[in-house]
Amino acid sequence: MTGREHHYRVTVRWTGNEGIGTVSYRSYSRDHEISSPAVPDKPVLPGSSDPTFRGDPRRWSPEELYIAALSACHKLWYLHLCANAGVVVESYVDHAEGIMVEDETGGGQFTSVTLHPEITITRASDIEKAHALHHDAHAKCFLANSVKTPVIVEPIINALDRQTG
Repeated sequence: MTGREHHYRVTVRWTGNEGIGTVSYRSYSRDHEISSPAVPDKPVLPGSSDPTFRGDPRRWSPEELYIAALSACHKLWYLHLCANAGVVVESYVDHAEGIMVEDETGGGQFTSVTLHPEITITRASDIEKAHALHHDAHAKCFLANSVKTPVIVEPIINALDRQTG
């Protein structure tokens, strides 16, 4: 099927009014909560701005969530393609990172996101196929296809001795 639309909704609620609103740049907290209007019992994500911009470092920044979303999308496609190709993945962890550059106006953009997935597959799995599937996963990732930031994938794949059957 082509042309199917999928709609997503989130609620981002600012919780940082410290009594006087946005009277000045320093008068308010950048804290917010991200929730799902469709699934009320879905966990609420505590958000803020990056600490560089007066945010709370204990909360998720939009920049971190951007990188996490790209990483998760790639992982989900990769696992799907591995399952279809007979590559048995035992573990997957990605230490993703991104570079954002501010411009002279205070705005900016990400100049790159690099995914560093470390994957363990069974020894019986085809390690070359496991590497090749990263290219296919990247090509299919909805988010990577939607952003202008270059997304680089640098996988490390290890093979376990355990056989599956």
